[in-house]
Amino acid sequence: MPKLLDRYIFAELLPPFWISLLALCFVMLTKELLRLVELLVSKGVGFSAVFKVFLHLLPSFLVLTLPIAGIIASITAFSRLSYDKELVAMRAAGLSLVRLSVPVLFFSCLVFVLTLVLSQWGQPWTSVSLKKLALNLLRDQLTLALDKGVFNEPVPNMVMYVSDSQGGAHDRSIFISDERTPAEAKIIVASDYALLNETGANQVGIRLLNGTIHSRPHDLEQYHQVSFSSYDLRVSLDQSLYASSEERPSREAVLQKLNDTKWTDTGALRRLMEYYKDLAFPAASLIFGMLGVPVGIVSKRSGRVGGFAVGVMIVIVYYVLNVLCEFFVTTLILPPFAGAWVPNGVFLALGLMLFHRVNQR
Repeated sequence: MPKLLDRYIFAELLPPFWISLLALCFVMLTKELLRLVELLVSKGVGFSAVFKVFLHLLPSFLVLTLPIAGIIASITAFSRLSYDKELVAMRAAGLSLVRLSVPVLFFSCLVFVLTLVLSQWGQPWTSVSLKKLALNLLRDQLTLALDKGVFNEPVPNMVMYVSDSQGGAHDRSIFISDERTPAEAKIIVASDYALLNETGANQVGIRLLNGTIHSRPHDLEQYHQVSFSSYDLRVSLDQSLYASSEERPSREAVLQKLNDTKWTDTGALRRLMEYYKDLAFPAASLIFGMLGVPVGIVSKRSGRVGGFAVGVMIVIVYYVLNVLCEFFVTTLILPPFAGAWVPNGVFLALGLMLFHRVNQR
C-alpha cells in the first residue's frame, strides 16, 4: 500500500513540474528565440546551426528553472491532495506527513542531481562549445557579429560598433577598438566597410573605406594618426583565443589573491563565493522541493496557478537574500562561505518550522 501511494504522489508531481519547466524556459528564452529567428530569417543561417545554438543555450537556463519547477510541482501536488481531502484519508490510514514526503524527497534528489550536473559540467562545456559554434558561423558570415547600434565583440579584445543611423547604404560608419595585441592597441574609424569572403580560411576579413587609425606607441608623449582610403582588417578565428580570456580563475589563485590583499579584494571575495555557490545553489533545489510540502498544504485553495505564483515568490525571496548576502560579503560583514549558504539555511529553517506546524495539526 505505501509503495502504491509513493507512485501515486510521484505521478502527481510530474505534470506540474513539466508544465512549469516548459513555461519558465519559454519565458526566459523568449529574447534568445527572437534572435535565433532573426538568424534564421534575416542572416541566412541554416536551421541545423540555429537548432544547435538553441541546444547549447538550454543548460544555462535549466540550471535556473529546475529548482523553481521543483518547488512549484511540490506545492501544486500537495495543494491538490489537501484540497480534495485525499491527504486527510492518507493521514487517517495511519501515514505520517514524513512518510508521505518520501516520494517528494526522492523527486527533489533527482532535481538536485540534475541541477548539480548541469551547473558543474553541462553549463561550462556548452559555454565553450557555443563559442566554437559561434566562431564556425563567423567563419562563413561576419555579419552575424555586426548588429547595428550595438557594441559587438566578435573575438576577445576586439569591439566593433556599426552606426544604426537611417542614412541608407551610404551611411555605414564603423568604429573598431582593436586590443588583441596590447602593445599595439589601436582605434579605427571608417565611413564605410565591405565584408571579404574568405571561404575555408581560419579568419574573416573586413575592408574599411575612408577612415583613420589612431594609435599610441610605447612613448606616452607620442600619438599616431594615419588616414586611409582602403584598409583590410583580418580577424583570426582561432578557438584558443577564448582559453585565456574566458577561463575561470582557479580556487587556489583566488585564495592566493585574497591572502595577498588580506581578504579585502571584493572581486576575489565574489569569486570565492561563486565557488561555494556551485554546491549551494543545486542544494537549494532539494530544500525547495521539501519546503513545497507544507506550503502546498497551507495554501490548498490556491490551485495550480496559485502554486505557480507562490513558488515564484519564494524563489524571488531566495534571490533577494542572495543579493543581500553578496553585498554583505563585499562589505566584509560575512565570509564568502556564509554568504553562499545563509539563504539555504534560512529556507531550511523555515521549511522545518512549517513542516512541524503542519504535521501537528
